[in-house]
Amino acid sequence: MEVRVRHRKDTQSEAYARFHRVVCDRPFDEGGCDNGMMPAELMLSAIGCCAMQHAAAYLRARKLALDGIELRVSAAKGGEPPRLVEIGIEVDAPGLSSRVREGLIKSIEACLLHRTLADPPKLKVGMATLVTEGSAATQPANFAS
Repeated sequence: MEVRVRHRKDTQSEAYARFHRVVCDRPFDEGGCDNGMMPAELMLSAIGCCAMQHAAAYLRARKLALDGIELRVSAAKGGEPPRLVEIGIEVDAPGLSSRVREGLIKSIEACLLHRTLADPPKLKVGMATLVTEGSAATQPANFAS
């Protein structure tokens, strides 16, 4: 799985995956042009969409309607250095029994991104190529370690 990201202009960047494109930007009050979601909003969107896919599969498997199902994903910023310190998913699923609601919550907790955040991966940052002064030799970064 891979996403490529390129700078567009000002505070905008563009992410590409397969044949899809997403623009990220900052809001006007943060010096941006507000041409897309902020990266953290995009992250929350990804978590919500992953959770919704699992919720929908759970309900379809039980031949239950998906009408009115909505997820609200929110986050609190804090800490030093600043980061997202808490992420919450609120499920609005009217008309479901308590047993189905419990199963729905468990199905959402089984989504890939929920599990990833519950047991975070190692996050590595590296240069795509290494260039030494006076040398044209390049070497790809090693993320396998």
